[in-house]
Amino acid sequence: MTIAIESQLMTTEELLAMPEDGVGRELIRGELRERGLTRRNPMHSRAEAAIAALLRFWLKMQPAPRGQVLSGEAGFLIRKDPDTTVGIDVAYISSETAAANAQSRVLIDGVPVLAVEICSPSDKQEDMLEKVTEYLKAGVKLVWVVEPIFRTVCVYRPDAPPVMFNDTQEISGEPHLPGFRAAVAEMFGI
Repeated sequence: MTIAIESQLMTTEELLAMPEDGVGRELIRGELRERGLTRRNPMHSRAEAAIAALLRFWLKMQPAPRGQVLSGEAGFLIRKDPDTTVGIDVAYISSETAAANAQSRVLIDGVPVLAVEICSPSDKQEDMLEKVTEYLKAGVKLVWVVEPIFRTVCVYRPDAPPVMFNDTQEISGEPHLPGFRAAVAEMFGI
C-alpha cells in the first residue's frame, strides 16, 4: 500500500538522504510516497527479464549512437520543482539522455522514451494510474503497464487513448522505438 506523507514538499536530494531501510520511496510532484518493499514474484521477474532482453535485442539492431535499456527499478528524476523521482521496472533512454548522464550518477536526470511498469500483486490501480499520468505529463512517449497474471500489456501514449494487447497479439514500439515488434507472449517468457 502506498501512503502519501503529509508535509512540505520534498526535493530529490532530501529523498536520497533518507536511510535505505527496506521502505520503497518515491516523490510525486514533491510529495513523498512510501510503500513496503515490494516482493517480486517469479512472474514479475520473468516478465522484467524478458522485456529487457527483447529491448536489448532491438537496441543492438539500431544504428549508433544508441540509447540504453535499464531495468530493476532504475531511478529517474523526471520532473523538477516540484520533483518527481521514481523507480521504473524497465526503461529505454535515448542516446542524448544517456550521454547527458554520467555513469556514476545515482539517478537518470531526464525522461525515458519508454517506461515499463510491471504489476505486482501488491500494486494498487490508483497508484499505477498516477505513475502513468506523471510519466506522460513529464514527456515519456510510451508507457507499457504489464500485467503478468492476465498476460496483458496496456500501452499509453500522450496523444492517443490506451490500447490493450494480450498474449495472442503482437506489440509495436513505432514510431518511438523504430522497428520494434514482439509477440506479447514473449514478454511473459512463453
